[in-house]
Amino acid sequence: MKVIVTGATGMLGEGVLLECLQNPAVQQVLIINRKPSPVKHPKLTKLLVSDFTRLNDFADAVKGYDACFYCAGISSVGMKEEKYNHITYVTTLAFAKTLVEQNKEMVFCFVSGSHTDSTEKGKVMWARVKGKTENALMALPFKAEYNFRPGGMLTTAGQKNGKAIYYFIVKLIGFFSPKAYSPCNRLARL
Repeated sequence: MKVIVTGATGMLGEGVLLECLQNPAVQQVLIINRKPSPVKHPKLTKLLVSDFTRLNDFADAVKGYDACFYCAGISSVGMKEEKYNHITYVTTLAFAKTLVEQNKEMVFCFVSGSHTDSTEKGKVMWARVKGKTENALMALPFKAEYNFRPGGMLTTAGQKNGKAIYYFIVKLIGFFSPKAYSPCNRLARL
């Protein structure tokens, strides 16, 4: 299996990347990032793309892949809806459309978030935008498309991209609700 991972310089993407690199069923991993990743591995290929809406400029480099874990994203804290929509919806859709044009048999996995609003009508801005993104991705002709809605995520062994305050908060929540979080690499095992 050949896999694409985005967001590998972030906490969740890094966890997914490490799991894919350890999995013997995965022969090749292409990480597509906006900034360089220090990770080195014989199965790993890297592609720097400063603007994910322009992935079509790299169409030949993304041909022949079986799956994509789209872990790129940003927090909505302090963001206006227009900018968050561009990053979360416009960018993700442009990226996904290029992938499906080049890989008709691809499985696309989008990391969304707990409490995403599939109706696209709720009061919470980020939840509406994530819901709109999920709905649009499901309409694309991928072999399969999955939307993962994790609550809290924890770093796994070997990860470097975790924030101590986030880890503390997730652990605290997990104390009261043990099923509220899971390790980042678990997503790649699903």
